[in-house]
Amino acid sequence: MSQVAKLTISLPRSLILFADEVANERGISRSKVISSCLQEFAEQRRLAELEEGYKVMAEEQRQFAAVALALAGEVVPEWK
Repeated sequence: MSQVAKLTISLPRSLILFADEVANERGISRSKVISSCLQEFAEQRRLAELEEGYKVMAEEQRQFAAVALALAGEVVPEWK
């Protein structure tokens, strides 16, 4: 993180208690707990976007291969 900005947010009491519990277990601040959670969430989102992109690319490649195979059959004589 290059810059840190102060932020005031409202959270349900149960989440604050949970953040405090995690902070105590790990010996870090409440802010670090929340920051780590948001970083993990951002990483999961990025991975999901990459996964979706790879699925689209795979489908495009499959379609291209099907077209290329059909065209190759038109130009290359059948082996006898």
